[in-house]
Parts: sequence; structure tokens; C-alpha cells
Amino acid sequence: MKRRAGEREKELKKKKLLEELGEGRLPYMTPADADFHQLWKTKYSKLVFRKSDTVPEELHQMVQESFLTLRKHDCFFQDLVRIKGKDFFTPVSRILIGNPGCTYKYLNTRLFTVPWPTEGYEIKYCSPQIHDACKALIKLNDYLHVEAVKALQGQNLLESKETEDTSVIDREQNFATSLREKGSVSQDQSSCCVPEDDFTSLNSRTSYNVTLLNYMDPLQMLYLKQEPYFGMGNMAVSWHHDENLVERSTVAVYSYSCEGSPVEETYDQKLEGRDPAVWHVGLKVAWDIETPGLAVPLRQGDFYLMLDDLNTTHQHCVLAGFSPRFSSTHRVADCSRGTLEYIFGQCELALQNLQTDSNSRALSLKSLETAVVKQVEEIHNEVEFEWLRQFWFQGKRYLKCTDWWLKPMAKLEEYWRKMETMTSLVLHEVRKKEQTEEQRNETISCFLLVLTERQRLRKEWTARCQSEAAESLPEDQKPECHPFWTNDECNMPLPYDLEEVIAHLQNLVQ
Repeated sequence: MKRRAGEREKELKKKKLLEELGEGRLPYMTPADADFHQLWKTKYSKLVFRKSDTVPEELHQMVQESFLTLRKHDCFFQDLVRIKGKDFFTPVSRILIGNPGCTYKYLNTRLFTVPWPTEGYEIKYCSPQIHDACKALIKLNDYLHVEAVKALQGQNLLESKETEDTSVIDREQNFATSLREKGSVSQDQSSCCVPEDDFTSLNSRTSYNVTLLNYMDPLQMLYLKQEPYFGMGNMAVSWHHDENLVERSTVAVYSYSCEGSPVEETYDQKLEGRDPAVWHVGLKVAWDIETPGLAVPLRQGDFYLMLDDLNTTHQHCVLAGFSPRFSSTHRVADCSRGTLEYIFGQCELALQNLQTDSNSRALSLKSLETAVVKQVEEIHNEVEFEWLRQFWFQGKRYLKCTDWWLKPMAKLEEYWRKMETMTSLVLHEVRKKEQTEEQRNETISCFLLVLTERQRLRKEWTARCQSEAAESLPEDQKPECHPFWTNDECNMPLPYDLEEVIAHLQNLVQ
């Protein structure tokens, strides 16, 4: 519900902004404009840009080879994402690489990491080349982490200096306060930029656990959206805030455009604004029509950092050039509900309410308290719709790189089957009349809400799997049909018919 409300709010803001603009366009600046750097300094200071010559050449070579290797092995995929109740293919092809067991969710789509080599984990890659590619990306990840920490330290020092300068100006008005402020600044500087607590915070906000790799060849695209507010031209990625991130965490983006394509070399038309042959990152203050936008060119091997709350206060887009381009976008994904450790913990919590008779081996529930039933059935829904269906909707794509996820998914399916049994046991118990009518009605009403949501989501996922878009996918990317997918295709039928159950429960509480 919150997500749908957020989408409606964004649509209303976008509509209002376009209405205010009418036929006009907002101004934006590129490095060719005289006031570009002043605008950057005053309105976009938390965007840090580094040119390719600041990055070690050996790292460039490793990373760029890894992009080409993954492309050669067909490891990039267009995601079938869901926006406002409809499925769309992303113009950009992607793959998520990162910590084992991590996931990253965007546009109602959960991506599962191809794990990079990690001590303590046995990861079998489909080829040594894919192993080497993932190893190169973790080296890039480590490099960008260090760069992001340094950038945040520099930002803190700058802010401290501005505070100090203000204190000096106001010294005669408030001498005692000025001394205290100057003292704290000196202490920060003498302890190597930031206090220990602040360093821990900076470290946690830059410890990237995933990188979302992107690839697109604009000349192979039949249609690209036009940037609607500034007239910046073709967009590879529309205006957005990155989703599912730890609050105030830094996003680091390494860009590799395959420059020197024949089209780019022959394109010499001079236009006002950004060069359409060159890839750019566009930035704007969110929902603001007063501040000019920014379009920063991205050359081969450049990288940029979006520090602190920039991802919240501003929006960014990617403007397509003419040549194919790869990028590696490193993030601190909010994994509070997005790791195997988390979902296995939820499953174990739910199964605490299931017990087995030591003699008959019959299964029963320990508690029929409304809160317990509700918690178990909500975990049941989470396992099915946030994990199992999300994973198998993406077909066999992950097997292009590794089979690492197959065992965890089999374990989750086993948990899911046990929770299906628990649902049957609740149904059996509420048909009895051992509870008071008030207790029984309370349990049924709560149970009914969760089951109704389950039925709605099952219908939605079935429709998505059978959609024209899903059917158009290559065989190895088409949604997989597993036992929970549809009752009639199961080798082992579900222990109840959900539609019949819902109708029966509705009659019980009437």
C-alpha cells in the first residue's frame, strides 16, 4: 500500500511540474557554460566526479575486461519490471553482483546477486572467466569504497571550515561560543579528519554490498524516451531516486563507454546544450523548476559519487550517447529484509508454531492466537511472493553464471511447503467450535485478510507469467513453473483450494 501511495504521489508531482512548464523547457548547464562550475558548487556539491586518469590503469583494464567477458557470456538481461500495475522491459540490460545471499529490489523486481568471490563461501562459477570478472568487480568495489570515504571526509572538513569561518566573523558578538566551535574543529582535524564515531558512520555508508551492472547499445534500441523537462535528448534511464538503499549512503558509478564507434567519429554537428554523441549523467533538484539542471559528460573510465543525501534531495537520469556503454553502480543496499539470513530467520520464526506428536508424528499448531496466526501467514506470503516467485519469474538466467542460488531456493521451497501445511491446520481448527464465537471470528477475520491478499497476488503473478511480454522472452529467461505456481500443474497438489477456502471463511463470519 505504501509503495502504491508513493507511486501516486510521484505521478502527481510529475504532472504538476509538466503543467507548470507548459510548452517551455527548464535551463540546464554543461561544462561549456560559463556558470557551470559555480552551479555545481552551490547546488550540486554532493556530486563528486573523478576523471579516468585518476584511476590506476591496471584496475581499468581488469574492470573493462570483466564487462566484456560478462557480455560475451550473455550475462546481461533486460528486466521485466512492474510499474503502475503494468510490465515493461527496461531499455538497459543488467546483472547484480555482490555479497552472497544479498538481493536488491527496484521497480517491484528483486534481483539476486551473482556472488563475487568471498572467503568462507563455496561458489562454483560456470567458467573461470566469470570468476575472474567477479573478482575484478570486487576490486573495483574496494577501490570505490576508499574513494567514497575520502570524499566524505573532505566534505566534512569543508563544512567544518565553513563553520569555523563563520565563528571567526561572529567572534566579537559571541567570543565564548566561537572558542568552543574552533576547539572542536581543531580536535577533528588533529584526529585525521573525523572522530571515530563519524568514521564508523562513513564506513557503513560506503561499504558497498552489491553492484548493479548496466549495458546498453543505443543504436540497437528502436525507441528511447526524450528527456521531458530540459530537452536534454535521449534517455537511457529516466529521472529517478535510487531505491532500496541505506539512508544517506553513497552511490558510486564507474562508466565505460565504448568510444570511437563510426557514428560517433563522423558526428560533428555543433549544438547548444549537451553533445548527443556523448553519454552524460543528468541531475536536477527534485521537483524544482527554479534551479537549472546539470548534464555531466561521461568519458571512458570516469566515475562519480553521489554523497550523503544527494540521492534523496536530487534526482538523476542517464542520457544516452551513440556508443555502447557499460556501468558498474555500487550501492549499500538496505538488506534488513533482503538477505537469505533474514528470510531463513523469518521461516524459522514461523515454524516455531508447528509441532509434531512424538508418538503419532501428527502435526499440529502450538497456538491459535490471532497475532501468531497473522505473523505466520504474513511470513508465508513474504517467502512466496518476495522470494520464490521473484526468483523463478526470472527463469534460468542465474545459471549463466553460477548455480549458487539453487540450494537456498530449494530450502525456501521446503519451508514454504511446511507453511502451506500450517495454513491447512489453521483452516481445520477454525472449523471447530472449541473457541468462543468472538475469538473464532477474530481469528477468521485476520486469517481471511492475509489469504485474500495471497489469492490476489497469485492471480497477479500467474497473469504476469502468461503475459505477452513474458512469452516473448528467450526460453532460458521465461518464468519457471514450480509447484506453487498453479494448482493444476503441480506434481503434489496444494492441500487446499484458496478460492473455496476464502468463500467458506466469508460465510463463517457473516
